[in-house]
Amino acid sequence: MARELGEIATRLLFENDRVRIWELRMPPGELGPPHRHELDHILVQIAGDRMAVVPEPDSQGPYREYLEADVVPGQFIFVRRGGVERAKNVGRETYHEILIELKDPPAPRQPSR
Repeated sequence: MARELGEIATRLLFENDRVRIWELRMPPGELGPPHRHELDHILVQIAGDRMAVVPEPDSQGPYREYLEADVVPGQFIFVRRGGVERAKNVGRETYHEILIELKDPPAPRQPSR
């Protein structure tokens, strides 16, 4: 049976040709769906106390082993694409973040001749 991947966050807030901005809210104890990060992205932590990344076996991102970390409101983290993972709120507070996906720039235009 094929694995079904979910969205990378709770709600899409904005999208244009350069960025996609998501909001993630996760209550304590919640384990999000498996998802794939196709783009480099920036996580901006807003609230919460402790989160975990639960990588899938085929993850090619920077987090290939289970990782727990404290949440630091206002902190931002740049993450390279390739991760196939689940987020888990292992804390006692609701987690809230903004996730900004960086779309690849368009190919440079060739000069007209």
